Amino acid sequence: MSEHQRTAVRNSAKRPTIRDVAAVAGVSKSLVSLVYSDPEKVSEARKSRVLAAAEELGFRPNLLARSLATNMSDFIGILVADPVNPVFAEIIDAASLEFDRAGRRGLMTTAVLPQSGTVRRLNEGTIATLSDLRPRSVLIAGSLPDVASLGSLAEDRPVVVASGLSEGLPNAGSVRTDDRKGLALLVEHLTSLGHSDIVHLGGLTAVGRSRADAYEEAMTKHGLGSHVHVQDSDFTELGGYMAATSVLARATRPTAIIASNDLAALGVQRALDERGLTPDDVALTGYDNSFLASIAGVSLTSVDPHNAVIGREAARWLIEAEAGKDSLPSELLVEPRLVVRRSSGKGI
Repeated sequence: MSEHQRTAVRNSAKRPTIRDVAAVAGVSKSLVSLVYSDPEKVSEARKSRVLAAAEELGFRPNLLARSLATNMSDFIGILVADPVNPVFAEIIDAASLEFDRAGRRGLMTTAVLPQSGTVRRLNEGTIATLSDLRPRSVLIAGSLPDVASLGSLAEDRPVVVASGLSEGLPNAGSVRTDDRKGLALLVEHLTSLGHSDIVHLGGLTAVGRSRADAYEEAMTKHGLGSHVHVQDSDFTELGGYMAATSVLARATRPTAIIASNDLAALGVQRALDERGLTPDDVALTGYDNSFLASIAGVSLTSVDPHNAVIGREAARWLIEAEAGKDSLPSELLVEPRLVVRRSSGKGI
C-alpha cells in the first residue's frame, strides 16, 4: 500500500476494517484475524507488523462480529451479584488488574435486579445478552440467587466464583474466604471479652449458611452450644436492621451480635442507635472489612477476607483454565484475619 493510500485510510471517516489492517501490514486478512483470535499461532515478527498497522489505523476488532464468526469471543464476562456492596468493587479491581497484566479484557454487568425489600432476583435478560456475546470465560463476584437461570452461560467455558460458593455450578471453581476460620476468630474475640450470649445474623443464601454453620461450630467448641442462636438475615443493611430489631425485642437481650457482613452490621448499628445502646451494652462485629468498617463514625470490628487476594486468585484461575490447565483446584480458601475496632466494646 502506498503512503498516499495509507493516509487516505487513516483520514477516512469510516471505521478501519480488518481488510485495511491487512493491506497496511502487507499480510492476508485471515492472518490479521488469527492475530486477534489465536495469537500464539502467529510468529512474533508478523504479529508485530499486524499490531503496528492496527495501532496506526486506530483499528479495534469487533467483538460481536468475531463471536458470531468463531462461536466464542475473546473477553471475560464479569457478573456482579451486588453492585452496592463495596467488597465486590475491591474484588473486581484486583481481578481487572490481573486480566490487564495477561492482556485480557473483561465486560462487567450486574447480575441481579434492584431489590424490593430483601428479595433478590436474577436479571435473566442481562444474563441472556451476555450469553449471546459468547465470552470465553466468566467471573462471578458474589453469590447469585438462582444459578440454574445462568443456563448456557455457565456451560462449555471456565467459570469461577469469587467470594461465593459454586453450588449448582458443577464445573466452576470457587475462591473465597475461609468462613470456619473467620467465624472462629470472631467467637474467640467475643468470648475473650466475657461474652457468652452471642447471636449470629445470617443463614440465608449458600454463603450465609456456611457462615452460620461456622458460627455454630465455633460456639460449640467454646462450650456455648446451648447459646447458639441464628436469626435469619441476608447481606443488606435493611436485612441486618430487620434481624437486629427481632433479636433486640427478645426478653433477654444478647450481649454480642455477629452480623453476616459489614453492610448488615450497619443495619444492626442503626437498630442499636435507635435504642440508645452502645458497644459496651451490645458488642457488634461484621465480616468483610470493607472501607465502611474503618470509617471513624462506624469503627466496626470485622474479619478481613483479603478481597484483593480473592480477586487476583480468581482471575489467575480463569486465565489458567482458559489455557487448558486441568489440575486446578475446585475451591481455594483464603486465610482471613481479625481487625478489632470500637464496635466490639471493652468487654463485660
